[in-house]
Amino acid sequence: MKRDIILSGVGGQGILSIATIIGDAATRAGLNLRQAEVHGMSQRGGEVESGLRLSDSEIYSDLVPVGSADIILSMEPMEALRYLPFLHKDGYVITSSSPFRNIEPYPEEKVMEVLGSMDNVVTVDLGKITKENSMPKSANMVLLGAAAGYLGILSAEQLMESIRNVFAPKGDGIVDMNLKAFGKGQEYGRRQ
Repeated sequence: MKRDIILSGVGGQGILSIATIIGDAATRAGLNLRQAEVHGMSQRGGEVESGLRLSDSEIYSDLVPVGSADIILSMEPMEALRYLPFLHKDGYVITSSSPFRNIEPYPEEKVMEVLGSMDNVVTVDLGKITKENSMPKSANMVLLGAAAGYLGILSAEQLMESIRNVFAPKGDGIVDMNLKAFGKGQEYGRRQ
């Protein structure tokens, strides 16, 4: 079994934390892992992309080929659109519906219209979920939780164990907040 995943967003949204958690879970599960990253302008608000390739057999390239991504997991809806050429015809887009307005005018209506016209798209209102649950710095874990049921190669339990492992140095409060956020995302994902 293999999964090609594109993670996208803008700097400061926690894309690389999601990549770290998926990578940790894959390594603990004994899967082969390849990862390639683009850090855009290397600043808050610049493009960030990480391609993850997970498999139970050997992987020969770090790069996700065009047309082969099983999932585009995006913290920013317009960034999800940027990577559509990489999506497999049966792949899923799981994205925030809350834009990061780093350009003016931001074409929110058009972006959401394009996403709404596609099959296999799950939009998550990260702004609302994080605000209602007082977890503004854990939006990335909400998105990962929403995507957990679509990954197929890793279980939610494996991802939660990696959340514990990755965030442990920051203390129990941070671990608990991120696990709670992941759980809220899972609840949302199950309803979709």
